[in-house]
Amino acid sequence: MARLLDTTPKQDGFRLPGEFENKSGCWLGWPERTDVWRNGAKPAQKVWVQIVTAISMSEPVTVCASASQFATARRQLPPQVRVVEMTCNDTWFRDSGPCFVVNDASGEVRGVDFEFNAYGGLDGGLYYPWDKDDQIASKILEIERFDRYRAPLIAELGGIQSDGQGSILTTEQCLLNRNRNQHLGRDEVTRRLTDYLGAEQVIWLPRGCKFDETDGHVDDLACFVRPGEVVLQWTDNRDDPQWEIYQEAYDILRSTRDSRGRELIVHKLPQPDVLEWTAEEAEGLDQQDSTHTRQAGTKICASYINYYAGNSSIVVPLFGDRNDQVALATLAELFPQHKIVGIENSREILLGGGNVACITMPQYAGFAPQTKGA
Repeated sequence: MARLLDTTPKQDGFRLPGEFENKSGCWLGWPERTDVWRNGAKPAQKVWVQIVTAISMSEPVTVCASASQFATARRQLPPQVRVVEMTCNDTWFRDSGPCFVVNDASGEVRGVDFEFNAYGGLDGGLYYPWDKDDQIASKILEIERFDRYRAPLIAELGGIQSDGQGSILTTEQCLLNRNRNQHLGRDEVTRRLTDYLGAEQVIWLPRGCKFDETDGHVDDLACFVRPGEVVLQWTDNRDDPQWEIYQEAYDILRSTRDSRGRELIVHKLPQPDVLEWTAEEAEGLDQQDSTHTRQAGTKICASYINYYAGNSSIVVPLFGDRNDQVALATLAELFPQHKIVGIENSREILLGGGNVACITMPQYAGFAPQTKGA
């Protein structure tokens, strides 16, 4: 059975792997909220199927759908994908799902359950209520029979990157936001992050990308492609509203040594152009007072960094942008052993507030099979 533990992953010898490490599976929800996903979520569901199908060629995938959407999801998804019934508020499993940590000595996998408040709770959060989403991590760990740590920290994995060797990358804008953990202070948040992710060091970037609804998640800005190497979204245009943010992050990353004393190699990935909601797209939403308002002209943060790194494939959002092919070629150079799969219609996911990485929670694998008790 899954136990709720009162120790920490670091005490018990567990660590958060890097996103490039081996996985035993991947978890997603299933979109249906008509105040988040336009036109009854049907356009988003079609793209969801593309993403899930691509990932399922790389590792096992589980999709969690509500009782009312279970049959729809099962009918649309390929047969190799497991579909389970689960009640959720929305479908951002990178942020509401469990953070899987591994023990390199035993091969055991456990889960970290961070507090989730829908990106700010009643102080700028994106939707209400979020109580069912705060239960997703514990439900998944019950299904997998993995022991659980409940972390005393409001955090989303979209706001955290790991190199798998003791270094964590995040932004102050997100984790130190007044609607997350400002009251704790940077030193205490650093301590809790390292304790619950089995790390030694937190590399703090001041802020994430503009036009990002999540208060500066790092997964639109930068991520580790392997220990000691980071890919960073970039523009050479000094008049671009993102230029100062990218330059600031680049300077910090280049001047920082990781937990093992390495100077970081930073690869630049040209950004797509900023997108905007169209009037037609906005009219397709059922606007609710409890949900973040989106309207024609609202700018959207598009990013190629928001990809999913599978065991054998990299699933990348594309935007019909002049830099789509540059992004695919750059990621092919960074991941020469992987198949690079572009998702042409990922704008539909972006309209909901995120992209490929945001809707996927990787389940990391221990180095050896573990025996699960009844």
